[in-house]
Amino acid sequence: MKKKILALIICLISFFISNLKAQDITGDWYGVLEVMGTQVTLVFHIQQSDSGYTGTLDSPDQGAMGMPFTAVEYNDNKLILREANIGAFYEGIPAADSISGTWNQGGQTFELNMYREKVEKRTYNRPQEPEKPYPYYEEEITFENRRDSLTLAGTLTLPEESGSFSAVILISGSGPQDRNEEVFGHRPFLVLADYLTRHGIAVLRYDDRGTAESTGDFATATSQDFANDVLSAINYLKSRDEIDQSRIGLIGHSEGGLIAPIVVNRSNDVNFMILLAGTGVPGKEISRMQGRTLLDVEVSDREAYNRFIDETIEIASSNRPFEVKKEELTKHYLNSDKVLNELLSDEIDKNAFIEQQVEGALRPWSQFFFNHDPADELSKITIPVLSLIGSNDVQVPPEMNHPPIRKALQEAGNNDITIKELDGLNHMFQESETGSMLEYAEIEQTFSTVALEEISTWIKNHVEM
Repeated sequence: MKKKILALIICLISFFISNLKAQDITGDWYGVLEVMGTQVTLVFHIQQSDSGYTGTLDSPDQGAMGMPFTAVEYNDNKLILREANIGAFYEGIPAADSISGTWNQGGQTFELNMYREKVEKRTYNRPQEPEKPYPYYEEEITFENRRDSLTLAGTLTLPEESGSFSAVILISGSGPQDRNEEVFGHRPFLVLADYLTRHGIAVLRYDDRGTAESTGDFATATSQDFANDVLSAINYLKSRDEIDQSRIGLIGHSEGGLIAPIVVNRSNDVNFMILLAGTGVPGKEISRMQGRTLLDVEVSDREAYNRFIDETIEIASSNRPFEVKKEELTKHYLNSDKVLNELLSDEIDKNAFIEQQVEGALRPWSQFFFNHDPADELSKITIPVLSLIGSNDVQVPPEMNHPPIRKALQEAGNNDITIKELDGLNHMFQESETGSMLEYAEIEQTFSTVALEEISTWIKNHVEM
């Protein structure tokens, strides 16, 4: 009897194994990659031919379609898809209608399950987001940046459909952002615009160039180019009868806090400025700090790792010719085997990873950011300024940035400076425990009411409502 039972078990195991091996992996597979609360839809297209398997990758949210996998391997019911051009690979175990697996990129591993049917992004509980109908006037608008030949799409909210109102333009942080600055499952600019408009202040927010409904090329733009977009937004507000041209201000978050001072010094139409987690030191100092502290990596020699980061930033931010920097950066990475071997999985194509990192460090945005010192702009600004940074901000720490902001504004002879560190708030102005980026998506609050009140009250105290 025991032999019959054992034989039956062996037959069942053989049956399941043979069925697993027989899984058809061809066709379209859909999944949502989640990285620190940011959700990115991915689509795999896999084909089979006489010579084996091939495939392509779509990332619709990023506008990247038809990227060919450099290798598609399917053996012993294990699927491996490699995309060396972006330094990524996927490992998964297929079943009938799903693949259980992980996405690996830049030395980081993320769970990613793929399905035959399209997958909806995860929804979050965001209790602060307003629901229509709003108690104010809302209008979808477009305006032209004639200098750069592009059209920006946005939303204008007014306390009432007619009147003469103070107004602010919201300037988003780094990366392609829509008008709500949607990230980590939050829409902070939606919440901020709603709060301010309910308190009598008109708000213009818009999609970054090349993002959502705005035209243009985001990838080749620098903070100077984004400043041109803000100048175009100012001109648009000046064309509206409902806006009091003597009461137009800027609110810049993160990189937006770097852009706002550039705009102020190029326009006579800005009457006040608010920096939300704005930087006060050169970008290379921010990048060096973030490279050392933000990445959750385990290395055996922390000093060697820090030297690797410092040398990378030093080469990338130097004034050497482009080709020289490219050669030196590539050589630097190739000579940093000990650090890279700890950071990267064996499956990662090291040469492709290095090429990707060098390209990122040398793109126009990075080159401008590394060498731009916000103090140069701040030291010429005399209009009223409010600067807020959370005490738990690990991306733009207040102790690193507020002193140089204050010093630069004082050098300008500015007599109306308000600088505050808001207790317990993180880079996104949420009430937080540690300030870690990993908390952003998990916190239900989108924007601290303390910060909202600080902003609204300060504006009311500086303009005639």
